[in-house]
Amino acid sequence: MRFEFATSQRMLFGAGTLAEAAPAARSFGRRALVVVGKSAARAEKLLAQLQAVQVAASLFQVPDEPTIEMAGSGTAQARAQGCDLVIALGGGSPLDAGKAIAALLANPGDIYDYLEIVGKGQPLANAPLPFIAIPTTSGTGSEATRNAVLTDTAQRIKVSLRSPLMLPRLAIVDPELTCGLPQAVTAASGMDALTQLLEPFLSNAANPLADGFCREGLPRAARALLRASTTEDPQAREDMALASLLGGMALANARLGAVHAFAGPIGGLHGAPHGALCARLLPLVMQANLKALQARQPQSATLDRFTEVARLLTGRPQARAVDGIRWLKELVEALDIPPLSGYGITKADFEAIITPAQKANSMKGNPVELTKAELEEILEKAV
Repeated sequence: MRFEFATSQRMLFGAGTLAEAAPAARSFGRRALVVVGKSAARAEKLLAQLQAVQVAASLFQVPDEPTIEMAGSGTAQARAQGCDLVIALGGGSPLDAGKAIAALLANPGDIYDYLEIVGKGQPLANAPLPFIAIPTTSGTGSEATRNAVLTDTAQRIKVSLRSPLMLPRLAIVDPELTCGLPQAVTAASGMDALTQLLEPFLSNAANPLADGFCREGLPRAARALLRASTTEDPQAREDMALASLLGGMALANARLGAVHAFAGPIGGLHGAPHGALCARLLPLVMQANLKALQARQPQSATLDRFTEVARLLTGRPQARAVDGIRWLKELVEALDIPPLSGYGITKADFEAIITPAQKANSMKGNPVELTKAELEEILEKAV
């Protein structure tokens, strides 16, 4: 047995922990680039707290999923303003953008020197500027991961800037910040969190530490996701915030699978929300993986994990693997997750999706190698 574990240098979890951000920022520097999403209003409380401790703030908005150009613009703004730390508050988009900007500010050359697939993929030479991650959605777990996903708009593909050095200096997970989000955002991001607990647990790089996070997070997400999507129940919000954090730590130290391998190229082609893509694909990929393992690797210990997943999700000690997949399909229906056709995806797109998906880093973690025909079948059902 051999595995590695790394996570954010420091984590704060709990209602009201946003108040810890400004004092921490003051210990890191005096001028912060504050990266936010579409609504700058969500950062007003943080900005007031920074002002109170005499940390100047330069606001940078990431209104959509982050692109390579956005990361470059944010880096240029931070340099022009003399920023010595980066704070990102929002969903996965501003967190990934902030993470990338903090890395680029401390490293010479062009962003393409460090990007995977479309760039040279060189390792970062220097540690990023101090980076504080403050999620306002329960989904990506980006506050605990070592990469930033960016869209190459020219090639219509999502790629990663990745380094162990990119783990945030501080992650602040305050469940209160997830209140007031649109139902669709809560549902989609919550399904992303659920996917990031399931895929590492079933991956070919599963390990005891990551397994513990998944076993703790899966029942929390199972009992809370639907309730958090339809109410402001504080216990459900807390469960989902913790499930998201646990999923981030799990994926950073195990691997993902075919769901995320698909979601990257689909998102790059059509700009569809990442969480909604994961939600639509998850039960179908689970079903295909289970069928392939039963047919080609009937002695695989991973089959026992599919059974355990079913019991963790349903709460029924006698549940079988197929019961877990059925539970996921019913959840997707209850959350009103649209088919892929709702984002303009048709059979004509399949080749452009499957080719990069087969090469994706996430696909390397899938518990069984899926054939092209099996991947096509998943997409046909998802559309």
